[in-house]
This record gives sequence, structure tokens and C-alpha cells, in this order.
Amino acid sequence: MVTSQANLFFIFTIIGVAIAVIFDIFRIMRKSFKTSDIVTYIEDILFWLITGFIILYAIFKFNNGEIRFFMFVGMILGATFYMLLISRYIVKFSVKIILTIKKIVNTILQIIIKPLKFIYKITLKPIRQKIEKSMKNFKIKRENM
Repeated sequence: MVTSQANLFFIFTIIGVAIAVIFDIFRIMRKSFKTSDIVTYIEDILFWLITGFIILYAIFKFNNGEIRFFMFVGMILGATFYMLLISRYIVKFSVKIILTIKKIVNTILQIIIKPLKFIYKITLKPIRQKIEKSMKNFKIKRENM
């Protein structure tokens, strides 16, 4: 009995770490991408839904739906351990990687878009202006009838 409770405590400690990792994923996304308040609220709700599902699933899977105080202590201990010792480095490293990738993608897009803008300026813009001028002339002639 004590061995199974120790195993259960260990499992829920790992679940606490997993929940803290999920929390960090949301933190990383918020630090890497600007979002509106509504998106932030949706992310918060999504986090709590995912977390609630994981906890309920684990309680039913590993302890037949029985809730024990030490399971929550294990989750808190696991999450605290991760947040104090590992989280800072994971978040900092991940945000740097994402921001670097964003810079690279933006640079590539600028390299691709610049010639397209030039082609548009030279070819399509004058054609569009001529079409708009023709349409105005057509409207003027039509109104005079």
C-alpha cells in the first residue's frame, strides 16, 4: 500500500512538472508574439481546460477516481520544482530561438516582397491607373447621355 502511494505521489509530481511546462509554453508564446486581450483570455481558458483534463484523467487512470491530498501536494511540488530550477532557462532560451526565427522569416519575406513591389510599381500600377481613368471617363460619358 505504501509503495503504491509512493508511486502515485511520484506520478502526480511528474504531472505537476507537465502542467508547469504547459504553463511555460503559454508564457513563451506571450513573450514571443503580441496578442490582444481577447486572445490572452482564450489562452488562459485553454490552459485551464487542458490542465483540468490532465488532472482528471490522471486521477481516474492512476487512482480509480479517488482523490488524495498527497496527489495535490505532489503536483504542487513538481510544478514548484520545475518553476524554481528549470523554467527561467527554458523560457529565455525558447523566446530567443523564436525571436531569431521571426527575424529570419521577416528578412526572407522582405527579400521576396521587395522585387514584387518593384514589379507592381512598374507594370500593374500604371495599368490599374489607366483602367480607373477609363472607368471615370465611361461614367462621365454615361451621365451625359
